[in-house]
Amino acid sequence: MPLPDLLERLLTTPGPSGEERAAAAVWREAAAPLGEVSSDVLGSSWVRVPGTGGGPALLLVGHIDEIALLITNLGDDGLAAVRTTSGWDPAVAVGQRVNVLTRGGAVPGVVAARRQKRKRGEDRKPIDSDDLVLDVGAKDGDELRSLVRPGDSVIWHGAPLALHGNRVASRAFDNRVGCYIALEAARRIGERGGAPGDVIAAAAVQEEVGDYAGSRTVAFATKPDVAVAIDVTHTSDVRGGDADDEGRILLGGGPTLTRGPSIHPDVFELLHDTAEAEGVPFAVEVSRGTTWTDADAVYLSRAGVATGLIGLPLRYMHSPIEIADLGDVEDAVRLLVAFALRLEPGLSFAG
Repeated sequence: MPLPDLLERLLTTPGPSGEERAAAAVWREAAAPLGEVSSDVLGSSWVRVPGTGGGPALLLVGHIDEIALLITNLGDDGLAAVRTTSGWDPAVAVGQRVNVLTRGGAVPGVVAARRQKRKRGEDRKPIDSDDLVLDVGAKDGDELRSLVRPGDSVIWHGAPLALHGNRVASRAFDNRVGCYIALEAARRIGERGGAPGDVIAAAAVQEEVGDYAGSRTVAFATKPDVAVAIDVTHTSDVRGGDADDEGRILLGGGPTLTRGPSIHPDVFELLHDTAEAEGVPFAVEVSRGTTWTDADAVYLSRAGVATGLIGLPLRYMHSPIEIADLGDVEDAVRLLVAFALRLEPGLSFAG
């Protein structure tokens, strides 16, 4: 199964939190044939595929920002201090090739760590965010200051890597894949002539830095009756994985359907029944409260929105080698198309 062209473009276009414009432009270009594309001052984007029969309006939302480091200080030695945001593991950052997003364009660099001086027999200390340094090759502080500025974002460098079968390793699957799934589902619904209600595909900004700013404004502006957030989720089929914590989640096992206090039970059951009827493989993921996704903001929009959550199984999240299975991506799209077609006029999610 080849990597879809749009998904590849999304994965390879820079777009850290607060600087999503380039990635959002790729998404909006792809959305334009489906209908009128809208955006807000934060940078979130959405497109509405008109419904045919007065059914509930459905919002499908993924977040388009990716994780990043930020430059915090420029040293006189030509090295820059960087700090993690968005759940970066400092140990994963060390030794990585990166691009610094500057006003003049991308500047290549590498991330290293402060050298540890140890006495014989002493254990090595864990790498902390304070130990990270960025080296762009500057010979001194003046040259460094001519290349980058404090506040510049630093993202992983590298193209997607096709692995065996349907599996691909890449940066930014979290959560460009959710934006792709939302838009691809809306595209297929449009090809069918529309669902009973409007279907709104959205690419929200600033999920990774907390408070889910983009999905808050999108949900407020689009006024959906029902919503499904689409994000990635940790698989349990890795060394150290724990199926007892949130469920048995396998790469290639289909998307996850989240069940928990903030997920509307009727939306979960309709997704569950739809998956079974359509023969879409899935796993149930259990949330004990906060889901740490855009669903946490959407379900509280206005007077409340009946909200579900679909997860795309992912190995090695928040790293440059996130691995997804393209079969899971296709299954998620199939499920959402079938779900939208079941939202008939008169269907209510009121308690």
